[in-house]
Amino acid sequence: MSNEGLEIATKFYQNGKTAFECGKYRQAVDELEKAVALLVKNTKFGGEVQIWLATAYEASGRNSDAIALCEQLKRHPHGEVNQQAKRLQYIWQAPKLQRPQEWMTKIPDFAGLDENDATVKFSAHKAKSPISQSIQPPEPEDLTSINDHENRFLILALIAIALMVLYLGMGSGLRFPEFFFTGNG
Repeated sequence: MSNEGLEIATKFYQNGKTAFECGKYRQAVDELEKAVALLVKNTKFGGEVQIWLATAYEASGRNSDAIALCEQLKRHPHGEVNQQAKRLQYIWQAPKLQRPQEWMTKIPDFAGLDENDATVKFSAHKAKSPISQSIQPPEPEDLTSINDHENRFLILALIAIALMVLYLGMGSGLRFPEFFFTGNG
């Protein structure tokens, strides 16, 4: 393969990867198919492009094409390529689990929209949320009903800490007035 053909194939490959990463799977398939047509398929780079093509097939809903391509790639001479093909094929052929509809989030398909049509429209009036209407401010609490017997423990703990500080201060050779009034410690 000539350098010019490799450069063109690399450009198609890069365009395909970019389209795939932007969610434009049909465009990715088109670009990657062009790249595969120009490359020698049993090279490491050719295998990498075909793995991307298989992934684009699957993402665009062409699951049978993706599995068929992985079946071919399982016999690829480069170990990394054939191992990746085996893994992808295993995943894509795994039984689909049934999920409750409430677990699913519907994502709209904006592929048919032109970039100029994809503008966000805002409404002039504010919609009221049912959540914000149901929130009430808390009722003020009657402070006379607070149990102050639990505060005795806090007072005893503070006294114990103060006595411990005094004891440790005296153990350092400072007397009580010097310890508090000289700032030495």
